[in-house]
Amino acid sequence: MARRLILDTGALIAFERGLADRQVVADADDLAVAAVTVAEFRVGIALSATEGRADRRRRVLAAITATATVLDYTARTAAEHARLLVHVRRAGVPRGAHDLIIAAQAAEHGRVVVTPDRRARFADLPGVHAITL
Repeated sequence: MARRLILDTGALIAFERGLADRQVVADADDLAVAAVTVAEFRVGIALSATEGRADRRRRVLAAITATATVLDYTARTAAEHARLLVHVRRAGVPRGAHDLIIAAQAAEHGRVVVTPDRRARFADLPGVHAITL
């Protein structure tokens, strides 16, 4: 079975800092990131404390976007996003807006979310699967 993964921003940061096993993504058959993840990572570049750190983050982002598909927010994504928003509102469990977009794209494209953030609880969302680094 093909391993189709989508990385969240925390995963990109963990890889950048050397805190995650790169083998997790090296074995992927199809790797993606959400456009919102690229935006969040770009914010991290812009707010870097040093130019050296900013340069390292730029290189990480360039490597990821050269090898991974960047998923745009589409009408299909919006439908999945709305479904997940309804679920979390009915459940009364708040979620980060960007996390729900990533989850929506994972569900839409049949991908597994890769995250270091156990608190994000992606796998608790209907139709979403996750690997915690």
